Amino acid sequence: MQPDENLLALARTVLCEPTAPFHEARVRAAIARRLAESCPHVETREDAFGNLIARYRRGNPPAARWAFAAHMDHPAWVRPAPGSAAAEKGLPWIFLGGVPEATLRVNAEKIAPCGEDFAVWALPDCEVRADEPDGIARLHARACDDLLGCAAILGMFEELEAEGAACDVYGLFTRAEEVGFVGAVQLAREGWLQAAGLTVISLETSAERPPAKQGDGPIVRVGDKASIFDPAATAELAAVAAEAGIPFQRCLMPGGTCEATAFQMHGARSAALCIALGNYHNCAPNAQIAAEHVAVADFAGLTRLCAQIARRSAQTTPLPDSLTALRRRLEREFAGFQPYIGRDGRSRA
Repeated sequence: MQPDENLLALARTVLCEPTAPFHEARVRAAIARRLAESCPHVETREDAFGNLIARYRRGNPPAARWAFAAHMDHPAWVRPAPGSAAAEKGLPWIFLGGVPEATLRVNAEKIAPCGEDFAVWALPDCEVRADEPDGIARLHARACDDLLGCAAILGMFEELEAEGAACDVYGLFTRAEEVGFVGAVQLAREGWLQAAGLTVISLETSAERPPAKQGDGPIVRVGDKASIFDPAATAELAAVAAEAGIPFQRCLMPGGTCEATAFQMHGARSAALCIALGNYHNCAPNAQIAAEHVAVADFAGLTRLCAQIARRSAQTTPLPDSLTALRRRLEREFAGFQPYIGRDGRSRA
């Protein structure tokens, strides 16, 4: 299958913007500009912390059920804050984000300053390699995590806009995830997500670990390194993918902790989708720094699945409820074994 050039062009508008924790202004501006140009039915607002909140609403649909979330930052170098311990020591840069110290030491000169305030790894913004040895076309970029999550939300909005979909859905673009989910925590503490009955779907590129595999489709993420997500919401995401014929994987992704954990720790119902990521946080073998990479088809599938979840939420026909079906089957089996309960076999246990 040939890559969707329109979708890749959209991804490049985000991937080409440098970013760092607390220095997401260029990414935020690119997202807001793209939405203003292509999605007249999307309203955006920036909260006091700098998170960008977008809402697509068209026609007379039921109230929104889902809020897709992705973060705008990526591990990078920043100038020490005035008065900080690093500033007192005279350090020119500090690194914000999860990269081993040994890797930082080996690659400390491989940086590209972005003005006076922050610097990124000196890597290509974005390139697609269609001739990989395993036959999988991959997108290589300095910061797939989590700018591709942001691009997937943009792609979802543009797909809904183009087809005139009558539905209601949110996109949350958050700040400073890499240093402790700061933007997500700020949003969750405000309480409006919970009051509106929204379920947050965290979108990520997550370190590829078995059984997850690049090229096998987007991943319905049942949990991360720290927690498990809402079972009913997780089952519904899988049911939407199956109904739409979108190839997907269902996996625990324990390579890191994502925003779904942060949201649910503050009372918001959460689920998650992701795609398998190579060179997580730019960490390649032998302590080298390299571009992150994902399968192009996985990114396209993630975008398509997000749009299908949004449009499906406006339909009244219920999805098959796998958890209810499982409970009914177990109840039938329980009833069928009633004659054995209380027999002498129990006394031998």
